Amino acid sequence: MSTAEDFTQLPRAAWDEAVLTKVNEAVVFMDDACAESLHWCGGAARLFEAGARDVKRFSSFEAGGEKEPKAVFVVSTLLRGRAVDVIRDIVSLSRFRCCVVLTAVAHPVHLLAAGGASAESERRVVFEQFEEKLREWMGGSDGAAEVAYAPVVFAPVSRQQLLLAPAYAHLFPLLARDLEAINARRPEKRRLAGLADVDAHALPAQLQLDVKALAAALNSLLEASGAREESFAVGPMSRVIAGELAAHPQAKSRRKTAHNKASLIFVDRTMDLTGAVGHHGDNLVEKILTVLEPLPGHVTDVQVDMLELTSVQRTPHSQSPVAPGCLAQTQSPAAQSLWETMLTSKHKEGVMEVQRALVETASKEKLPIKMSMGRVTPEQLSSYVRLFRGCGGALESHGGLLQLGLATAQTLGHPGLPRWDACLAFERLLLQALGDTTFLGVLRQLLPLMKPRGGEDASGSRSREDGCGPDELILLLVYLYSLADEAQPPHGGGGGGEEEQLEMLERELIGALTLVVTREAELSPLLQKLTGCATPEELTTERAHSAVGEMFGTLRGLSHTRDHLKQLRSVYTASDGVHQVSRPHPGDNPLVLLFLVGGVTPSELRLIRDTASTHKPGTQVLVLSTRLLRPTDVPELLFPPRGRTPPPAGI
Repeated sequence: MSTAEDFTQLPRAAWDEAVLTKVNEAVVFMDDACAESLHWCGGAARLFEAGARDVKRFSSFEAGGEKEPKAVFVVSTLLRGRAVDVIRDIVSLSRFRCCVVLTAVAHPVHLLAAGGASAESERRVVFEQFEEKLREWMGGSDGAAEVAYAPVVFAPVSRQQLLLAPAYAHLFPLLARDLEAINARRPEKRRLAGLADVDAHALPAQLQLDVKALAAALNSLLEASGAREESFAVGPMSRVIAGELAAHPQAKSRRKTAHNKASLIFVDRTMDLTGAVGHHGDNLVEKILTVLEPLPGHVTDVQVDMLELTSVQRTPHSQSPVAPGCLAQTQSPAAQSLWETMLTSKHKEGVMEVQRALVETASKEKLPIKMSMGRVTPEQLSSYVRLFRGCGGALESHGGLLQLGLATAQTLGHPGLPRWDACLAFERLLLQALGDTTFLGVLRQLLPLMKPRGGEDASGSRSREDGCGPDELILLLVYLYSLADEAQPPHGGGGGGEEEQLEMLERELIGALTLVVTREAELSPLLQKLTGCATPEELTTERAHSAVGEMFGTLRGLSHTRDHLKQLRSVYTASDGVHQVSRPHPGDNPLVLLFLVGGVTPSELRLIRDTASTHKPGTQVLVLSTRLLRPTDVPELLFPPRGRTPPPAGI
């Protein structure tokens, strides 16, 4: 029987078999998604242990050295467009005599992308053609070229409970606006009545390829584990992905011979946006991910300032000269155990566990630690970490633990953390109001909050540190619209009058939020994506108004994402049992794989674990997802960025 822990070992094994066997004496070029997967599977150190000479970014500005004849490229994408351009640029600028290209997208998906070829073809047509191109770019037919599939999609963020797919962090369930776009492209055919009617063939071309590539990656994972899955789906996008996995040619043959049974449940994130965008998650890691800066090129991990472990003086307005730490501690069992606790425990328990680990470690190293009673403070944690400064052996032995301790201290003392509590307070007030009044009445309560920060009419409490800026206001709007169906029905049944009042109020909110956005001294990453502007100087009132208006168009559709679930309120109808067929149930199998399309929060990991242990104590649950969510991720996924040109179709 496959266990959850068996599954979390598979990504590391995939790197061992598909990549590490190829990198001896090579310079390795790797894109961000594959680098993030490797980051949680042991990091670049494993490449050097396998004999790699150097590891570089997958960029046209990189190249091999004079005495580096071998290159290995590891990419998460199809071999077309930008990926092809970058490989060509690097090879042309170098003197490679041997090139190996490893792609995390299976060959059948490349065949479909090329068009006119059968996805079930046995030949490696596309890979063979690309090998010819590599020889051409190396300057002759005597160069050695190899192109192969490497299933290095998943990252074991938790050895006990969680696998992420960084290459699909952008993937999000279908929304009402997507249905409009799909119908607009098929005027001569039957228009689709709802998202439930959408199948893989109706999706835009790039999204089709993403879904098929993800299904192929899941099949590789299941094949490596020897598992035969029974799939279940909740939501339109989940149904499409489950259908693609069921129809995958290799999956059909695998299911005939595999002996380990598992339930695979796909769930759309849009079934519960409130849980993702809200600040009620009582989890330390959720707050760390929210307030600390992400590692460059990473979706999940963050930068931990390591300056406190050195004698380097901090200077204002300058970047730290010390390389940042991170949360992924795969080399230290003690740090890994602490990370698991932080990820799946409540905030207070996580902080106490960090303190306990630091105190125990300092005591073992015979460092002069001073204990203090009462609440754990960031200053206290920092003082424990500083004890290790100058102790070379202790720093090397416990570096992973110290990075997690510093991440906790820097989060607890971060000036942006009070905003978390401010948002939580507003969310609780709105939730309480939803039970007492109509959606229109609750939405109207947001209007007084929509005032520019630092304005004359802004209260003293609405400072930049703890007030509601545009990012927080957008989060509150998503929170409220996702709960619109839970509000009290309008008196008299609503009707046209209620709808007209809602439209008028939304116009007021659009105008007020536009003013808030245009008065910002600097644009947050979320506002930059929404408006397509990098600086306030670029942002005009018209552009901001248009972006906010489009945002409200998406918000209106959120309240209908769970409409199809209403039929599940009365699925079972009792009878005499004659002619009834026993249908499969997710709880029938000893292992449940829960795939959340669009992301999962750390708080939900704890909820899933506790629910499973209470109701199905003998069942193991492994969560798979596209990303580990922070509240601000949800608007970025919901509202498409403006002013961006699509990637080139390529060769």
